[in-house]
Amino acid sequence: MSIQPKSETGESFVSMKHIYKTFNPASVNEVVLFSDFNLEIEKEQFVSVIGSNGSGKTTILNILCGSIAIDSGSVSVNHREISRLKEYQHSKFIGRVFQDPSKGTCPELTILENMALADNKGASFGLQLGVNKKKIDFYRSQLELLKLGLEDKLNLPVASLSGGQRQALALLISTMTPIDLLILDEHTAALDPRSSENVMELTERFVREKKLTTLMVTHNLKFAVNYGDRLVMMHHGGIVVDAAEKQKSALAIKDLTDKFNEISVEVGN
Repeated sequence: MSIQPKSETGESFVSMKHIYKTFNPASVNEVVLFSDFNLEIEKEQFVSVIGSNGSGKTTILNILCGSIAIDSGSVSVNHREISRLKEYQHSKFIGRVFQDPSKGTCPELTILENMALADNKGASFGLQLGVNKKKIDFYRSQLELLKLGLEDKLNLPVASLSGGQRQALALLISTMTPIDLLILDEHTAALDPRSSENVMELTERFVREKKLTTLMVTHNLKFAVNYGDRLVMMHHGGIVVDAAEKQKSALAIKDLTDKFNEISVEVGN
């Protein structure tokens, strides 16, 4: 099956235009990853990104989150240029859930303390209590959305939770405050199959109910096909598949594996 990139339509809520990025420039290890790379994402669109190692998919996330600087080009979220902002400034309007469940939460703190920290993201704490007791009922109601029984374990250290529970909590706290963009960085890769399915079901529900613009990198082709409303396949810093709406709904896993195989033959593997 031949899949061509779709034409750009609608409002560009997230925009990466004319991106150039070279790693280890002027050295024997120089790698030109992006050369005039472009990506546009519409508001409230849920985009899944797949691709082989080194294709550039994770670099896209790191550029959007400010942890990697671009050589040239422009990056905007909600019509605001962000390429020159510090990484911590990106976190004010971008939520990110990492592959490692331990990265999205503070393991030595309780569930309640983690939620209080997330609730005060971007605010100055000053000389006041870290947890507002008046909001405990709100935190408990948020935890009920996970359907994991965590609402009755507010004082339990996060380190004692399973990987699936921690990832579900990380997903919740990353979306507690208003954000312009949700980044999912292979957030089910470290989980067992059942936990992965649970976290993906929660992801879909949160994205739709909270009307979040979402970019998810995944190696799980089933999740890429079954979730979201647009699928992008990366290869050597470029987009080789861009399927949305009816085109995406018609995709099957075999279409993607066939495309991977076609690429592999083209590069001599």
